[in-house]
Amino acid sequence: MECGVDIIEIDRIKQSIERQGDNFLNKIFTAKEIEYCNSKGVQAYASFAARFAAKEAVAKLLQTGFAGSVHWHEIEVDNTVTGAPEIILYGDTKRLAEEKGIQYIKVSLSHSRESAISMVIGY
Repeated sequence: MECGVDIIEIDRIKQSIERQGDNFLNKIFTAKEIEYCNSKGVQAYASFAARFAAKEAVAKLLQTGFAGSVHWHEIEVDNTVTGAPEIILYGDTKRLAEEKGIQYIKVSLSHSRESAISMVIGY
């Protein structure tokens, strides 16, 4: 079993979105993630930040960061039918996780007014 955690200031994500707009969003997030976060209204920046933290936590879980075979779009934060967040891996990132013996990743997301945090456990 492996774990990864990340915390980020929501304002940092807000500033990146305001400065870079779609370039930033499309570099980091999938279309499904962008649609979900934008549907959150005033909580959109917090939702983007929590998903950003989740992707960083997965990269830490895999012990690679975003170098080599781990790519932003190959880590997607979706929601189950009950609304719980879940991690879905694709492509090279999924293959790397499988090579490390990781078949499942559990994720927890949370945020305050200032920060968003995510913890992931892979097994």
